[in-house]
Amino acid sequence: MNKIKVNDEVLVISGKNKGKKGKIKKIFLDKNLVIVEGINSFKKAMRPSQENPAGGYVEKELPFHVSNVALYSQKAKSASRVGFKILNGKKVRFLKKCGSLI
Repeated sequence: MNKIKVNDEVLVISGKNKGKKGKIKKIFLDKNLVIVEGINSFKKAMRPSQENPAGGYVEKELPFHVSNVALYSQKAKSASRVGFKILNGKKVRFLKKCGSLI
């Protein structure tokens, strides 16, 4: 079971995007990379093609290492680490800072 999953709200804790919040869009488990919606984006020039006859610029998001993000706690309004506990025979994730379940 992973600590961070798709659609989790995360806070970037290091790098040029430090302090920005967003949702996890995609996770690359083999390389420990994540793509966060609206963060670490760049513009790529596209040539005209069958799908895009006009060409132009496309906004894309680049992945960055999973260690640069932490789950965001709405209660504490800050980043929090993740813990696991068993409730009713089921393993669940919780935020260590405020104790709320994810």
